[in-house]
This record gives sequence, structure tokens and C-alpha cells, in this order.
Amino acid sequence: MILQKFSSLMIFRSKFRQSLSPLWLFFAIFLISCGEETPQMDLDFGKIPYPKLSDYHFFKGNMQELVPNMQVLPYNLNSTLFTDYAHKARFVWMPQGVSANFSNEGILDFPNKSILIKVFYYPKDFAKPTENKQIIETRLLVKHNDKWEAYDYLWNESQTEAVLDVVGDTKKVSWKDEKGKTQNVNYVIPNKNQCKSCHNYKETFLPIGPKARNLNKDFAYSEKETKNQLKKWAEVGYLSGFDASQNYPKMAQYDNPQSGTLHERALAYLDINCGHCHNPNGPGGSSGLTLTYYEPDLHKIGLCKSPIASGTASGRLLYDIQAGKPDSSILLSRMVSLNPGEMMPEVGRMMVHEEGVALIRAWISEMKGECR
Repeated sequence: MILQKFSSLMIFRSKFRQSLSPLWLFFAIFLISCGEETPQMDLDFGKIPYPKLSDYHFFKGNMQELVPNMQVLPYNLNSTLFTDYAHKARFVWMPQGVSANFSNEGILDFPNKSILIKVFYYPKDFAKPTENKQIIETRLLVKHNDKWEAYDYLWNESQTEAVLDVVGDTKKVSWKDEKGKTQNVNYVIPNKNQCKSCHNYKETFLPIGPKARNLNKDFAYSEKETKNQLKKWAEVGYLSGFDASQNYPKMAQYDNPQSGTLHERALAYLDINCGHCHNPNGPGGSSGLTLTYYEPDLHKIGLCKSPIASGTASGRLLYDIQAGKPDSSILLSRMVSLNPGEMMPEVGRMMVHEEGVALIRAWISEMKGECR
């Protein structure tokens, strides 16, 4: 298409060589570049957050199509945080000449001026996930001056723009699930302080998802290119220290029985949904629970462990996890609760994650032993 446009312009130029003008040159450039990627704007980090999402120029064409512009790289995770069944599109942007440093521990070490972009949306029909999407919000995590900040942009009803919001909101959302059943939720958009309650590690605000083990998977970048994400990040200059010849750890996909054992999938679910708080350096550290992927001590994960700081939220149950008895386990009871004083996670959901509950129920049911 570009070559055809270019040939047409050359014929036009040969016929009207004597009548060239700056106006003609403008239209020539427009015809060649129409529909193609446009150079990423030079973001002024002193002015961030911008008032509108479009000010960043992350997406080209109709913004609601979420077609990434230059330097904006889409990505996905092996296991993802549950947010009332919202679908999510993830992207990363970095300025030219810098990259994240590879690490097997924790999140990647991102450079200053990195931006993580996460779009929350609901297809009207989950059986057709790419069609008729209602975009609710776009959350940005921006690293500047060695510090991460969160900025949330709420989309308008016409899906043409998203504007900066710091106070949060509630949106009524309806959709048809994969079984054809209509679902409804009062989707809660968190305020800035609620974001900090989850993204807290050693009293420092940090991202949750982009760990190497969670990025270590294939991604379809186009119809012609499917590639391991870590390798792709390294190829485009977004990741240094990665050795493609190494067999790096990979987190199980909790919703894919083929990706790991039941134990691995259960820990993957707990890691991404609970582990950012329930670790020795997180806000939930006082509970004594360590719900992270590589925790080898089942007692720290909750097996036969009496609650330390749950109070009445324990539902008068004796143990966080009682082997073989999911309905007698505090962990599961808090997953199925919608009571604000009992439910876990405390923010980010208004619905019960039925598939997640089924996974943890099956995991606890297979555990052996007696709690004494």
C-alpha cells in the first residue's frame, strides 16, 4: 500500500514538477504516512500526568482500537490479577536508549521514564472477546526520579477519550459470559490511595505483575510473529541481561491445567492475587501468611496455621488452611465472602471469582494431614 501511494506521488510529481509548492508537499507526506505509525511524542515528565490519555500518543488511529504506536510494546502475563472478570490489555513504553535489567527475583528493574499501561475493558459478549468492547479505565504506572506513581484515566461513554481521575468512581457494567448468562457488576475504580494499598513493598510503591517468571511466555505480536516475550523485549532494546540460551523459571498459568501441577497453579493464583500483600515485606505481613510462588513452607502458606491478625474475619475457623477441608479453611472463606470486613482481596473486586475459588478448593481438598 505504501509503495503504491509512493508510485502515484512520483507520477504526479513528474507531471507537475514545475508547480510544486509547500502545500503539495504537505499532502504528499500525509498520503504516505496516513494510517501508519507516527513518531512517539517527546514526553515531558515534568508535566505528567497529562490531563487526557490521548496526550501521550500511546495508540494510533482510533484510540479505542488500542493499536500501539511506536515504542509501545504489548505484553501479557502467565497469571493475572482477578478484577471482577475485566479483560486487560497491557503495554510498556520506554524512551529510546534505555532498558529494564533482567532479574529472576521480583519485578524487572525498570529505568526512569518507563511507563506501564493497563487497559481494563469488558466485551459485551465474552464468547467474542475482540468485539464490541466497553473500555472502563486505563491505569498508568510511571517511573520518574527513581519513584513509581499511579495515574488513572476514565474513558467516556463514546469511547473516544479518557481523562485523568484521582478520586475513583463506580461504573455499572453488564456483559454476557461464555455460557451466555448475563452478568452485572458495580465496577469500582480505585482512588490513588487504594492503588498504594496493594502496590506496597517495603513501604515503596512498586508494580506487581511484570516479573520475569510471569513474562516468560509466548505472545502473538502479529499474524506472522509469535515470540517469547522476554526474548522480544531484549530484541527491541527493552531488556538487558537476558540470555536466550538459558532455561529461565516460568510461572504456571493458574487457568491452564497443562501449565503445571495443581499445587503450582494454586500458588500462581495466590501469588498474583494475594502475594503482593501477603509476604514478609508487604502490608499483609502481620498475618504471618506468605502467599508467594516459591514459598516452600506449607505452614507459612497457611497449612495448620492459626490466624494472627484476622480478628472476626476468621469466621471462628481455627486454621488458615485445614488439610482436606476447604470449607473449614479461613483462606477459602475469605475468598468467597463479599463482606467488606472479611473479603480478600480487600480492594479490586465486588464479585466472587468462581474459577479461582474452584482451584483453591481442589488444592486444599488434595492436602493430607491432621492439624493439631
